[in-house]
Amino acid sequence: MILPENKHIILFDGVCNLCNNAVNYIIKKDTKDLFRFASLQSEIGKRLLEQRGINPKSIDSMVLIIPNIAYYIKSDAALEILKDLNTPWRFLTVFKVAPRGFRNIVYDFIAKNRYRWYGKKDQCMIPTPELKIKFLEE
Repeated sequence: MILPENKHIILFDGVCNLCNNAVNYIIKKDTKDLFRFASLQSEIGKRLLEQRGINPKSIDSMVLIIPNIAYYIKSDAALEILKDLNTPWRFLTVFKVAPRGFRNIVYDFIAKNRYRWYGKKDQCMIPTPELKIKFLEE
């Protein structure tokens, strides 16, 4: 599998309304056209996790992959993504100084309750034809 050059890959829960809203927000604020997306449930998403030794059953949160450099999960992924967006929410990156364990407790609490608070779709998000270029396919 050849990943797009100079793009950061975001794996997300494709049936989660909160995650889908986050993806739409990232697309809107990604003025550098840096990010590409795939759902955790997709074959490409599963393969990207496997290549990095991440058990797909143990991860239900956002994953950021910077090809040939690093990958980030949970709060690290969220803060790394914010760093590259044109948004007032960038100020949240100051929380990188907080201990990862504390940040991930907050992240896990939100992740655990996301379906109850925001709902869940029956199937993964299907991008519009205009946005299809932002999503990785097999």
